[in-house]
Parts: sequence; C-alpha cells; structure tokens
Amino acid sequence: METKLKRIAEVAKANPNEKFTSLAHLINSEMLTQCHKEMKGKKAAGVDSVTKQEYEEHLSGNLDELVARLKRHAYKPQPVKRVYIPKEGTDKKRPLGIPAYEDKLVQSALAKVMNAIYEQDFLECSFGFRPERGAHDALKVLNRIVNMEDINYVVDTDIKGFFDNVSHEWLMKFVAHRIADTNVQRLIVRFLKSGIMEAGIKYDTHSGTPQGGVCSPILGNLYLHYSLDIWFEKIVRKRSRGAAYMVRYADDSVFCFQYEDDARVFYKELVTRLAKFNLEIAEDKTKIIRLNKDNNDNDGNSFDFLGFTHYVDKDRYVKVKTSKKKFRASLIKCKIWIRENRTLPVKEFMRRIRIKMKGHINYFGVTYNRRMISNFVFEVRKLIFKWLNRRSQRRSFDWIDYAKFLIKFPLPPRHTNVKLLVLGAGESYVL
Repeated sequence: METKLKRIAEVAKANPNEKFTSLAHLINSEMLTQCHKEMKGKKAAGVDSVTKQEYEEHLSGNLDELVARLKRHAYKPQPVKRVYIPKEGTDKKRPLGIPAYEDKLVQSALAKVMNAIYEQDFLECSFGFRPERGAHDALKVLNRIVNMEDINYVVDTDIKGFFDNVSHEWLMKFVAHRIADTNVQRLIVRFLKSGIMEAGIKYDTHSGTPQGGVCSPILGNLYLHYSLDIWFEKIVRKRSRGAAYMVRYADDSVFCFQYEDDARVFYKELVTRLAKFNLEIAEDKTKIIRLNKDNNDNDGNSFDFLGFTHYVDKDRYVKVKTSKKKFRASLIKCKIWIRENRTLPVKEFMRRIRIKMKGHINYFGVTYNRRMISNFVFEVRKLIFKWLNRRSQRRSFDWIDYAKFLIKFPLPPRHTNVKLLVLGAGESYVL
C-alpha cells in the first residue's frame, strides 16, 4: 500500500495538472487494516457506541463488509456525535465532534490518498497538519522572516470559525482540480453532508468540514491552498512594492511586509478575497503591527502566533515568549489536575505531574523563552506545595522540608528544546 501511495505522489509531483481518475480502489482491506492499527484505542465512541477494541473482535469480517458497502456505494457515514467539554479557566464549553469508528477508518484512508496527491501541490508557507512539518517549523521560518532587515510590518489575521464555514461547493471545485474519480468525490460529499447528532437530534451540515474528522485537516489545507496561499504567492507578492511573505499553520496565518502601504492594501483585499469563499476575518483579532526595529518605542508592538507572543526587544531582534493566554491556560490545567489527583501515592503523583510539565516545557522551551519556562516551573512548584499540604488536616511539610522533597522528586529541568535562529559563525544564542 505504501508503494502505491508513493507512486501516486510521484505522478502528482511530476505532472502538476494530472487528474486522478482511479483512486477509490485504494481504500481496501489492506489500507483499512493499517488505519485500524494506527487508531488510538482509548478514544470516545461516536453515535455507533463502537470502540476500537469492540471493532477488532471481528476485524476481518467487519472490514470485508465495509469494503463491500464501499464498492456498491452503499456506505453512508453516520452523523458526528457532538459533545461539549469545559474550557480551562472559564465557565464556557467548546464543542467536540466524535465520528463513528468505521467513519474514522474510512476518513483516515481517504486522508492518506489525498495527502499523497496534495502534498506535492501545497506551498512551503503552509505547515499545519502536514507530514514532517509542525508548529516549531512554522515558528522557525517566521522568526527568520520577521528578523529580516527589510521586514517592518506584520498583518496578524484570524479567520472567524474557519472549519465551520468552509463552502462545500467551493471545496468540491478544489477537489476536482486533482481528483476526477467520481467515487472519491461522492465519498467526500457524504462526509460533508453526514450531519451532527446532539442530544438525540440530528442536524444537517450545509457548510464546514466533518467535526472531529480525520480528513478535516487535509480538506481545510486544500481549501486555504486555493483560496489563500496561491493568491498570496502569485498575485499579492508579485504586486507588492517591497518584500512580502506569509506563514500559515492550519487557519492561523501571519503576513509580513516591507512597506506599510503594501500591508494596508493587502488587508483590504484579504477581506474581499475571503468573502468570495464564504469566509471572514475576526476584526477584533486581526491587526497591522509595525515592528519598530529602529527604536525602543515598542508599546503594543507585538503579535501572537501558535501560543507565542512575538515582540521587538531592546536589541532590535524580534523574539518570542509564551503568550499570557497560553501561560495562564497551562497553569489552570495543572492546578485542576493537581487538585483532583493530590491523593495519589506521592511517587505516582510526582511522576505524572512531571509528564504534564514536560509537555509544556518541550513545546514552549524555545530560544529566548527561558524566563517564561522558569516562571511556569516556579508557579507549578507553588501549586504542588499548596495542594500536597491539603492531603490531610496537618501540614505535610514546610518550605524547608519541601526543598528536601524536591531533591528526591525533582521537577523537570528548564531547557531550550528548539533553537529558532540560525546565527553566523562566532555568534551565540541569547537565552
């Protein structure tokens, strides 16, 4: 199967105008078995109430029957189960979509096929949900761009409810540029129209990508590739008077310009461009920032991207630090976990909190961000002291005893996990 996908990728790369007319046969028992093996086992069940373990009890028969339905076009995705989970630090809840297990398998197989084709088309400025590309890669590229001498303005954009407002009509036009297989087109449409089930009531979906769907990332990237990336690369950059660059991670994008007039013209045209494809910017979250590298007046001279605040330091470099929003959210998450798990045996408690802290440190431990990592470790250290002392009516220990305790059960070290800038010979990283 990997050989077939590799061959498709080679053809797609060698022939940018090639339309693939025979792809549906690739979604067979072999590929679906591989998708099943890759599926996480402890995920919540959808409207079918079927878990990975239950499906696996009769895996061969289940997949044979699924493939048969796919071949005779009798397969119809079930509605996505919608549940709501709390937002850390607020009383609000956010919706979460849970597809049925079989639908996860088919979507996973469909995503593999589409990725093999469209990975050859996607531009270098796109990073989200792509193989061997991640948030740190996007941060590295953006950091190099904003530190170029001729980059002075940034347009920080936010698309309002992107995944809920994708136009099905436009999306299928974009799919048709490369996929002419009507069976695959039909399958995508059925996923788009599968609906949502909430509190036992089914709601139709007239726009948007499948909630919680494995294929939603590739469909979202495809939509923005044609509606935004190509437009910026082939029209905006060529028309701009000075340098112009973009960095996109899923629906989160930053645009960098040399001249203010280029940035302002782009902002105005972006509104019109997105409206054409049923999208709109969140005006309260979209702004033009002057980087002010030539002086120390940097009030409001910052923007957030992928959980980091980018700001101009006194040495005139654009540096990064954990955004206030993400810092607070991480602390609240740790606080809730500590409070709910403080009765665990001490050794297990400390093992698990270290794992949680390492996740934050590994992501936010980048060049220039050592102080915010230190602040995070310090604040969690105080939370552990507070809640372990509430395990009983008597205080477990004072600060002196706690210091000895941390020698035995140390917290994760503060470290720089990712270096953002590639500096010249003889220069060192500023941490």
